[in-house]
Amino acid sequence: MSIKTTNISKLFGKTEALKNISFNVKENELFGIIGPDGAGKTTLFRILTTLLFADKGTASVANFDVVKEYIDIRNHVGYMPGKFSLYQDLTIEENLEFFATIFGTTVKENYDLIKDIYVQIEPFKKRRAGALSGGMKQKLALCCALIHKPKVLFLDEPTTGVDAVSRQEFWQMLKKLQKKGITILVSTPYMDEAELCDRIALIDKGEILNIDTPQNIINKFDKQIYNVSAKKTYKLLTDLKDYQHNYSVFPFGEFIHYIDKRKDFNKSDLYNYLEKKGNENIIITKTKASVEDAFMDLMKT
Repeated sequence: MSIKTTNISKLFGKTEALKNISFNVKENELFGIIGPDGAGKTTLFRILTTLLFADKGTASVANFDVVKEYIDIRNHVGYMPGKFSLYQDLTIEENLEFFATIFGTTVKENYDLIKDIYVQIEPFKKRRAGALSGGMKQKLALCCALIHKPKVLFLDEPTTGVDAVSRQEFWQMLKKLQKKGITILVSTPYMDEAELCDRIALIDKGEILNIDTPQNIINKFDKQIYNVSAKKTYKLLTDLKDYQHNYSVFPFGEFIHYIDKRKDFNKSDLYNYLEKKGNENIIITKTKASVEDAFMDLMKT
């Protein structure tokens, strides 16, 4: 296993940031830690990259113990934290050379690994990092995390704050890196990105709710979901939450996802209720579940 954790727990004062976290990541796997802000993702990453000690439990990365062999781990992993942490006053070229020197290598030696990414920012190599766009900062940070040819790559919310096109490009880069034999552990609050991973762990309030492939998690979801829309979305959301038979209600893009408590539910009952409440242009259609639907349901239990 590239990563193995057993009953990892961490307290900050009286707040239990992580509660008995256990999971394994196989070699060359793209594994996602999926959850909202405050779920414990960053704390977990800091423990696995030897920046923080767990209060309880054990973990290993690349077959090295995170406590006893932390120096070995630092030489064999790449870490891209959620907040851009490179040197703002150095240029793209200078940042990359600096990180290569730290790890006792050169840009030339491992250029093949970063080439596909670096060529996109190379025309701006003399520009200071602080003057780069969000997408370019992301690419530079990834190059610096890869320059020493790590066995395991940790990416903590790497696409937060970047545009949709840059997000898509970034995931294409990750798939290419995976083909080069690198194990990737990525955290994200975006449920659409969860479906791009080989396996995912859904985490909330420091606890893992489920671990499986995205498709298996969706397949196990056994409730019928309805897309509901109307002229005034906020009024619709409020009225659905007030409906006595609602099991769950939450916004989902241009629709509201609704699940009814009753086994004999007929959507005309809901339609009539919403119409009496003064909603206009009401549309109610069946839809398939997503990872986000499964996650929201697990949070309720």
